[in-house]
Amino acid sequence: MVETGDYIRELKADCAKCFGLCCVALYFSASEGFPSDKEPGWPCQHLQSDSRCAVYNDLSQRGLKGCMAFDCFGAGQQVSQISFAGIDWHQASETAPAMFKLFLVMRQIHEMLWYLQDAMQQPTATSIMAELESMLKETDALTGLLPEDLLQIDIDALRQRVNQLLMQTSELVRGEYANSKYKKKPSGEARLTGADLRKTNLRGANLRGACLIAADLRGNDLSGTDLLGVDFRDTDIGGTDMSRSLFLTQAQINSARGDHTTRLPEGLDYPRSWEY
Repeated sequence: MVETGDYIRELKADCAKCFGLCCVALYFSASEGFPSDKEPGWPCQHLQSDSRCAVYNDLSQRGLKGCMAFDCFGAGQQVSQISFAGIDWHQASETAPAMFKLFLVMRQIHEMLWYLQDAMQQPTATSIMAELESMLKETDALTGLLPEDLLQIDIDALRQRVNQLLMQTSELVRGEYANSKYKKKPSGEARLTGADLRKTNLRGANLRGACLIAADLRGNDLSGTDLLGVDFRDTDIGGTDMSRSLFLTQAQINSARGDHTTRLPEGLDYPRSWEY
């Protein structure tokens, strides 16, 4: 069992230990910033036999924003090295269908672990800390199951249970901040595409599921703001303080536009595509 404090490290993608699963298992759409339309289970045209991307160093120049933004939360190396004990689907083609299917499930579990770990770092969530820890341990234990057993898990039911705790965490954390325009806005209802939010008070806001494509958040303070599922594609977060935001992921950061003045939570990296 992984210790709670190690989840940030364990849930970071390590492509060197993965068999290029994201480049095969997933559905791709050229309109979403991928090389071309691709059905799940078929290798990307740029995936090499050594599981490396032939155009990895040119993703930005090619405008492949989908590839640049994607993050598996470490599910790739978990499936490749642990679930399938380092057996590469290139050399053992009979393992490919189950490996690709398991990757899709494992990524969802790792994503839930990321959010649970984030929730457990919130001092104001002490009243539900025991429930969070129990849920985290239960979810983490699933990652060690045999592939055939893990594929039988009801992921939707698990996600619903996890989400209930995340919602409670969000309410506790946001309750510590002054009211903001979007504090009580229901998840998924905020349509803020292209909005200028530089002077909008978003501390402790509920932006869960909001569409912030191409919005301007420069210099804003998102402390205590619930950002679970927010669409940050091309959102300008230059100088934005996100160091104490809730439920922010690497994929969201990868899809946004920031700079060296953007403040990120511990465990998230500055994308190499950002200008400094």
